[in-house]
Amino acid sequence: MRTLLKNLFIINWPRKCLSIILAIAIWFLVNKSLTTNKTISNVPVKIENIPPGKTVEGVQSNGFLSRRVSLTLTGNKQLLEDLNSNDIQIVFDASGQEGEWIASIGKKNIRSDNPDLNVSQGISRVSQQNFIIKLTKLVTEKIPIIITQPIGEAPRGYQFLDIWPYQLFITVSGPEDQVKHLKSRGLKLTFNLNDISRTQLDELGSSSIKKHSDVVSFFVPNNWKQISLPLLSTTPIEINDADAKSLRIDFIRYEMLKLDAPVPVTLYFPPSVAGAVNPSKVSLVPNTLVENRNGIKMITDTLYAKGVSALFLDVIKNMVEIAVVVRPDEEGCLQSSIQFINAKDLEERYIRFLKSDASDDEVRDLQPQLREAYLRNRFRNYMHRFQLYKSASEPLEICPKLQGNSITITEVKDHDS
Repeated sequence: MRTLLKNLFIINWPRKCLSIILAIAIWFLVNKSLTTNKTISNVPVKIENIPPGKTVEGVQSNGFLSRRVSLTLTGNKQLLEDLNSNDIQIVFDASGQEGEWIASIGKKNIRSDNPDLNVSQGISRVSQQNFIIKLTKLVTEKIPIIITQPIGEAPRGYQFLDIWPYQLFITVSGPEDQVKHLKSRGLKLTFNLNDISRTQLDELGSSSIKKHSDVVSFFVPNNWKQISLPLLSTTPIEINDADAKSLRIDFIRYEMLKLDAPVPVTLYFPPSVAGAVNPSKVSLVPNTLVENRNGIKMITDTLYAKGVSALFLDVIKNMVEIAVVVRPDEEGCLQSSIQFINAKDLEERYIRFLKSDASDDEVRDLQPQLREAYLRNRFRNYMHRFQLYKSASEPLEICPKLQGNSITITEVKDHDS
């Protein structure tokens, strides 16, 4: 035994010591060459086992937080060289936690869904990093969505008319503060008319079987009816309002329609001018534009309209006039405007016409109350945009002038001068 120990430790001990030192040095060199440090940015963070009725601020529907972190890892060089943020994730367990707590990121928190990566053995150390996690109440609310005026241009031959409905709701669940904030400010959804082609509208118009086919309704496809809420979901959320199926963009064929009726011209005296002018003495003088027919002053030239439907024009054609606002202190042309006589009755007639059209596929999918509101809104939209034209490119522009007690009306011919 003594001889064996002597042979191991005494004989040629300087050489043995040198060998041990060299072996240790070589081990350090080799180990150093196989181990490296690497910082990986944008590493996703996932929270598991969140208690019922609770959620974590910033957590999305898939359990991942909207916030990402950077990690500095030490480990096997070959493993770390190819490692990126898509290969790993940080996972925290929320079991038994309440309120806000500080979680430390360690090896045990790093996970990979790639079975070819042995993260537990390949990573030896993770730089110390603390992560604040806050549990909060999980709430569900209906968030209002305002459908705004679209951007872009309507296809050639069509004019944008309206969008219906103007407002929808989306039901979402998430952290109380975030959801309450969304509900208070609401959301907006804007469509681009450039995404709609003339071919699509032509096909919709030709397939319609309803009597009054001036309006073409483009029903918004489902992939447009989505809202992006990055704090709550990594992907856009579909609008889950039952009325979303009726969401449509209405177009009117942009064509000239003849107004088969003369347009009366009347004088309006604001009460504020009562002391400056005597209405009984002021008269409208007939000329080549304004004709006197049995005491009714009217424009009898052929006039046109566009941007409205033929049905609307038929309903209002004998109940529309041009009113000239008489102000004696007005310089140049007096103001004038188109007025609809008994507009409420005209609206009711228009509604009755369309309600009697059983083939009206634009609105038959709506509930009766919504259907009527939709049609009334269309009529008012027509009234708001109504304009008279002399020809396709020439709107009717008049210049009434007060001279003494006489008012003469002439056309504004040269718009560029």
